[in-house]
Amino acid sequence: MANDLFNSFMTGPDENGRFGDFGGRFVSETLMPLILELEEQYEIAKTDETFWAEMHDLWTHYVGRPSPLYFAERLTDKLGGAKVYMKRDELNHTGAHKINNVLGQIILARRMGKKRIIAETGAGQHGVATATVCAKFGLKCVVYMGAHDVERQAPNVFRMRLLGAEIIPVTSGRGTLKDAMNDALRDWVTNVRDTFYCIGTVAGPHPYPAMVRDFQSIIGKEVREQMTEAEGRLPDTVIAAIGGGSNAMGLFYPFLDDKEVGIIGVEAGGKGVNAKMEHCASLTGGRPGVLHGNRTYLLQDDDGQILEGFSISAGLDYPGIGPEHAWLHDIGRAEYVSITDKEALAAFQVSCELEGIIPALEPSHALAHVMKIAPDLPKDHIICMNMCGRGDKDIFTVAKALGFEMGEFA
Repeated sequence: MANDLFNSFMTGPDENGRFGDFGGRFVSETLMPLILELEEQYEIAKTDETFWAEMHDLWTHYVGRPSPLYFAERLTDKLGGAKVYMKRDELNHTGAHKINNVLGQIILARRMGKKRIIAETGAGQHGVATATVCAKFGLKCVVYMGAHDVERQAPNVFRMRLLGAEIIPVTSGRGTLKDAMNDALRDWVTNVRDTFYCIGTVAGPHPYPAMVRDFQSIIGKEVREQMTEAEGRLPDTVIAAIGGGSNAMGLFYPFLDDKEVGIIGVEAGGKGVNAKMEHCASLTGGRPGVLHGNRTYLLQDDDGQILEGFSISAGLDYPGIGPEHAWLHDIGRAEYVSITDKEALAAFQVSCELEGIIPALEPSHALAHVMKIAPDLPKDHIICMNMCGRGDKDIFTVAKALGFEMGEFA
């Protein structure tokens, strides 16, 4: 039987790779044969029992799935309103949700005979996951990472090197995720024969947005089962942070047909959503355009030039968003909000102090919005947020932002 991720949920994109007005395939002629081959191989894999048997075996015995659904009792008591649950995907092997998708793509790459894997990374979690799976299967791994992110995510850079990956710092632009993805695409164009591009989010040319979403949908599928067991029903609201949007889409997708379940995506508000674009809230402060092979909402100027966004969180520091999120925004199925750096830092500390969970800065944004809305909701309202990454990688960034010198703790 084909994996049940594809049997009951809303479908999309259409045959042209579009979610309404968004998505598509805007790539060079050199890449088009590779994109079409990838689409063909994935369509075969979707109904291949041996593919899903391998995936589920690795999810279970290598990643450690299912990840727990945790009732945050002390946080709930402090907020005094809705019940707050956390989907603990930070407990996955490598410390984030990224490996859910990387396993699927690299199994496909092996089926396609590709020996060299390239990836982009911002916070480093996708790079670590890619390096990890490449090490397991003996594949060459090259990770493009913005020079600014190399500096602020040093722990993950070292982890990737330990795992045997080659790290290429990208100095163009502001040296962040957008620039890393630019250089990864340039690499792919020039090394088409032996190279597979493992994209880390629900962006890029079709079939990547749908394919990454499908692999990440294991998150929401588990939440449905776990919440039904814990509470006897589905959650009232699901919430996740969004950069490109893979952890959020993984949580949201299995609930799209459940109209009684509210869906909230939380973008990076940086220093505040303003005319200076000192944020990365594409849906809040951007408009439609084309970047990295797909049409979506982007931060851009009047001439269509992509602007440099800003966020304390390297994983959310991207001036665009996945096209399916853009579609969900426009049709009104999901609500999208923004949280500032200051609010995310406050939530980071609350999670540490009340629940003993050191979160990554990415899910700290989602938690900050939970803290805003939960007090005004009834006590029988159930919120589930995705704790999509752990905070080991961010301790230096947080210490600096809070005015501490790491040497003080020696």
